[in-house]
Amino acid sequence: MAAQRELWPEILKRRDEYVDVVCRLARQPSVSSQGLGIRECAALLREIVRAHGLSAEIMPTSGNPVVFAARRAGDDANTILLYGHYDTQPPEPYEAWASPPFEPTIRDGRIYGRGVGDNKGQFLASLFAIKLLTDLGDLPRVNIKFIFEGEEESGSPSLPAFVEAHRELLWADLFYAPDGPMHMLNRPIAQFGFRGVLQVELEAAGANRDLHSGIWGGPVPNAIWTLVDLLKTMRFPDGRVTVEGFYDRVVPPTPRERALMAEVPFDAEAVKTNLGIAEFAGPRDLSYYEQVMFQPTFNVGGIAGGYTGPGARTAIPSKALAKLECRLAAHQDPDEIFAKIRRHVERYAPGVAVRKLHGTRPSKTSPELPVSRVVVAALGEAYGVPAVVVPLSGGSSPNYLITDVLKIPSIWTTYGPPDENNHAPNENMTIESILNGVRASAVVLRRFAEMPRTDLGRPPHG
Repeated sequence: MAAQRELWPEILKRRDEYVDVVCRLARQPSVSSQGLGIRECAALLREIVRAHGLSAEIMPTSGNPVVFAARRAGDDANTILLYGHYDTQPPEPYEAWASPPFEPTIRDGRIYGRGVGDNKGQFLASLFAIKLLTDLGDLPRVNIKFIFEGEEESGSPSLPAFVEAHRELLWADLFYAPDGPMHMLNRPIAQFGFRGVLQVELEAAGANRDLHSGIWGGPVPNAIWTLVDLLKTMRFPDGRVTVEGFYDRVVPPTPRERALMAEVPFDAEAVKTNLGIAEFAGPRDLSYYEQVMFQPTFNVGGIAGGYTGPGARTAIPSKALAKLECRLAAHQDPDEIFAKIRRHVERYAPGVAVRKLHGTRPSKTSPELPVSRVVVAALGEAYGVPAVVVPLSGGSSPNYLITDVLKIPSIWTTYGPPDENNHAPNENMTIESILNGVRASAVVLRRFAEMPRTDLGRPPHG
């Protein structure tokens, strides 16, 4: 509570300055999937970072550039690596926006615009905190590094090679990333890992062309039925996957993880009402959060084939396509799972082509580490309410580059409001959320800087 009383008046004095900077950066389009404004945004971000007292440079990758920034305190100081992504989702459909997506507009205490919440307003809050503490003569003795990537919304294809090539530059004791909406109860979230993901394409072929279903019906194979029959062999009615070895590396949550999972606020009936469903799917012996956090999934993302237009078309489809997506639990490997899926297809439908589209490994940091406990406590101190601790997010990210390649504990948190509409029209961030994020970053920096190196378990690094 002391941190709130001490910092809040100073933060409020800078409110208009913070809003101006967020709007300035959000006004610059930076849509990675469309190649729109990326390099211009990187240049603008470098300028903003330098104006806030850090060195900054634009570093090339095989794709969109990374903006790297730093402020050094000394070899014996703790080192934090902060993260943000300056690219955004596409703005379409434009007609669904109440104001133009790249003309940030303030209404009822919220800034509306593409990228305001995801992720420009959130990472700028950390930058504002550093400048605030510096101006107050209260910046803790800590080495600060920032990595801002420009491809997060496109799957971060260039980030693995960049991280591998710059291990020394990115070395740190802690990786900290504010991104995403807070819990619906307006509590900050501390996330300690992500499921991996595997995307697969199945393609079935029948005859060399579509055929009349009366003349050829019966003896000529139907490509859609080939796919449907194959998919039916891949899971039981309760949702468990039948692919041999699919669950080999899946481990149940620890007693502590089960305790943390049970503490995550959850109103099952409210969620079902909101989604318009009568019941949740999946095995009955697994809870909602155990399925989301600790179990893999086998999702059919789409099936294409044949005719679906008005009326009827009496033909046998010659081709059919299915998109599969598996969210992977901790310790699962996307290449290994793909090999098992391919063997299953070869066994049950050998004529179906199997292609791997994308794979990302899962990642996990223990919430029991001393640094994990310090960050969770700092978030509670900053917001005045306990943080919601999520042992593992159901989503996916290239976070394994941090935990497995750089060997850094990784903690993700949330500064955006619960209804920030990220990835959707009318994306927004409340001004209060930005100010709260400044305070949260300041408290996290202070508490992290105070940690003895024996608690970090890492030697000093030059």
